[in-house]
Amino acid sequence: MDPITYAQAHREQFLAELLEFLRIPSVSTQAEHKPDIEQAASWLREQLLRAGFPKAEVMPTPGHPVVYAEWLAAGPDAPTLLIYGHYDVQPPEPLELWHTPPFEPTIIGDDVFARGAADDKGQAYIHVKAAESFKETVGAPPVNLKCIFEGEEESGSPSLVPFIKGHRDLLAADYAVISDTHILGKETPSIVYALRGLAYIEVKVTGPSIDLHSGVYGGAVNNPINELCRMIAKLQDDDGHITIPGFYDQVRPLDEAERAELARIPFDLEAWKEEAGVKQAWGEADYTIIERTSARPTLDVNGIWGGYIQPGAKTVLPSEAHAKISMRLVPDQMPEEITELVSDYLREIAPPSVSIEIQPLHGGHGAIIDRNSPAMRAAAQAYEQVFGKPPVFVREGGSIPVVADFQQILGIETVLMGFGLPDDRLHSPNEKFHLPNFYRGIETVIHFLTIMGQK
Repeated sequence: MDPITYAQAHREQFLAELLEFLRIPSVSTQAEHKPDIEQAASWLREQLLRAGFPKAEVMPTPGHPVVYAEWLAAGPDAPTLLIYGHYDVQPPEPLELWHTPPFEPTIIGDDVFARGAADDKGQAYIHVKAAESFKETVGAPPVNLKCIFEGEEESGSPSLVPFIKGHRDLLAADYAVISDTHILGKETPSIVYALRGLAYIEVKVTGPSIDLHSGVYGGAVNNPINELCRMIAKLQDDDGHITIPGFYDQVRPLDEAERAELARIPFDLEAWKEEAGVKQAWGEADYTIIERTSARPTLDVNGIWGGYIQPGAKTVLPSEAHAKISMRLVPDQMPEEITELVSDYLREIAPPSVSIEIQPLHGGHGAIIDRNSPAMRAAAQAYEQVFGKPPVFVREGGSIPVVADFQQILGIETVLMGFGLPDDRLHSPNEKFHLPNFYRGIETVIHFLTIMGQK
């Protein structure tokens, strides 16, 4: 029996194990779930050992533990792949919006509904079952495998970079592999080759030392809410082009070949508007919607508050106004540099009638991956063998900071082999994973490892 046949014959077993994994409420952001995090890490270690990994251990960090495993039977001449995933999940709230209990996985049609189903337990577990399929048929995978599964991805991965820096030799590999993205559709495979980074700040504008009566002081004291809105309005023009000096200096232009590749992505404007709940698209006129949402930097106010917001009227001139502002960055833009540029500009345009404080909250680097590397070509071939058509190469508008971390710390590129779907409702109630993609994902990874073993 070959690995593919074994995987197809053991789908019921693989599914039963996945459901067991999904029942563990491993919410990393809530302290009361710390025992569940530890249970999930121990469970995953046991599954890795059963799948054939000679070494698997739960390694402590200042936060939640990392599960590390390795299987180096292919020898020094074979490629070594570092598989990354995370076993923690988002909080399930609001619970009242779930149609089924979030930690009682429920199969409806071809989908399994549960928190963490697609992000990232189902996708991470694909690699464990692909490895088992080699163990039970040919004895071992044709390449060397290392695994790092973290328990803090949904809480910002505060322990991950120190862990990677402290274990460079342990994690040394030729390529990293991550399954934490989606394909374009059930029958349309795709490979993400670029990710946006992030810079996130909180702004506080202060006017008077206390809230004032707007009838007594209005017109003579600058209202910090009004001023904060004026300042925010100066950050972009009407089409969303960011007006901050130097903001675009490091933005890599899209060449015609890449724009042609992005134009291959199927796109239904009317369906997109319905999904977004908008009447009309908006943004930089010189770029398509796909380019705007994946290959261009952005600036968005994520929250703004101040003054009186309770029922009824209160004619107050508030002392303070606050806003949270995020910038999605493209590769080559450095989050620290962008944070400084935006902060300096806001301070420059703030009038002397108010004071301003800016707190950096979060940052992450974008990444772009060579579409012609041996690993990317092997992944494309593997998708085509399973799905019957070559994958479309796409950029992703969101962020997976570990991709840049692997580039900068370990010096390796990452292959993003996702198997989710765009409607999997990640981070939302009723998260799901399409089970045919779970099974096809295992087969795709088997093909990928086989092809890599031939190089």
